Amino acid sequence: MRVGFRQGRVADVLRPNWDGNGPRPIDWFAWYPAADGATEAALPVAPWPQGWFKAGPAALNEPLAGNGHYPLVAYSHGTGCNGLQVEWLARELASRGFIAVAVNHHGNSNAEPYRAEAFLCSWERPRDISLLIDHITAHPDFAGRIDPDRIFAVGYSLGGVTATALLGAIMIRSPFAPGANLGRGPREFPDLVDHLPRLMETSQIFRDSWARMSASYHDPRIKAALLLAPGRSVQGFSEDSVAAIDVPTHIMVGGADALLPSARWLHERLPLSAFDIVADDAGHYVFLPESTELGRSSDPASCVDPASVDRGAVHRKVIEAALELFMA
Repeated sequence: MRVGFRQGRVADVLRPNWDGNGPRPIDWFAWYPAADGATEAALPVAPWPQGWFKAGPAALNEPLAGNGHYPLVAYSHGTGCNGLQVEWLARELASRGFIAVAVNHHGNSNAEPYRAEAFLCSWERPRDISLLIDHITAHPDFAGRIDPDRIFAVGYSLGGVTATALLGAIMIRSPFAPGANLGRGPREFPDLVDHLPRLMETSQIFRDSWARMSASYHDPRIKAALLLAPGRSVQGFSEDSVAAIDVPTHIMVGGADALLPSARWLHERLPLSAFDIVADDAGHYVFLPESTELGRSSDPASCVDPASVDRGAVHRKVIEAALELFMA
């Protein structure tokens, strides 16, 4: 099946951007089944940074194939990543008859300057996904073509936390609040905790967001979720709220990932969860796209795996798990 691709932007008029001078922006990307005659070619966009990661061809802005209804998979990226980095999974799902969509989470994506507010207030991310589902199901190119009973979520790293919140988990403590003892910040924002007092004092937008930490972001439209190396923030969820989740999930993580304990913590409390270690020596970044020589030389930490790990083979394992979960 041919794969189509299009992208766009939707504004959340109910939430301001972090500067407070406009609505919150949500850039989105969609891969979908295209008509048999569509011509696939290299896209004018690629997983950031340009040239670091491999990406397959797709038919730009071609119509959706056929006349039937398709399942929808919504993807949430890891902290500091972007939606295009799911291309390896989204493109494969689209070739199997799924519409796969992803967002850039404002201020937490490397497609724009990082914002401490976005790294601290991860609970804003589930609302991005719910708004994206609203937008795509009403979009002229997809309206009436999405099966409302087959809407699913995939999340990587902090995106796994996002997807778990969409299933009904409630955040009751931030990993960066005083006394949390989970470090000063992620690799992308190593002094993150130092920004919290300043933002509390100077930003009403930040204070409003911080007050929403323990709201429910449950989206009952999501019928299953694939969680790839879910982040440490899952341990900030109420255990009762996690235990109440009643949809199937599959957690996949590398055996050498520092976040393995968080993935296990979630699995032990999530009633309908399956759990897999994708490769004993795989680290956290094995779920990013396969890398080019430029990527391997520019950022070995995220682009180079141990000799015993075949990133492409791990991706194929994830694809098989996604198909099994979402087609069940």
